[in-house]
Amino acid sequence: MNTDQKLIYMANQIATFFASQPPADGPLGVATHINKFWEPRMRRKLFEHLDNGGDGLKPLVIEAAALIRRPGEDADAGVGIGDDAARGAPGGKGEAAGESKSEFSVPHHGNG
Repeated sequence: MNTDQKLIYMANQIATFFASQPPADGPLGVATHINKFWEPRMRRKLFEHLDNGGDGLKPLVIEAAALIRRPGEDADAGVGIGDDAARGAPGGKGEAAGESKSEFSVPHHGNG
């Protein structure tokens, strides 16, 4: 498996997880995870693949692309990073309240 195939596989695994969540949370969850945990080289490769048609990527990854920060953009661009991470997700704590940047962000619904 080459590097591009590994990134496609990883992105699709993230999408598979978020496909089990409420539909409105899918793109936000995929983008937040990639923005938080993928280094710029990985995101650059993902966008190169998307810009060339995105073959093999699940529709949820393609939908989330609009929320993923392209390398070289403003550090606060994209969801789940920069000022957005400090504010935290609705119902979350955010860095300002002691949440770790490495803590996985999944939109929360329900009681408690």
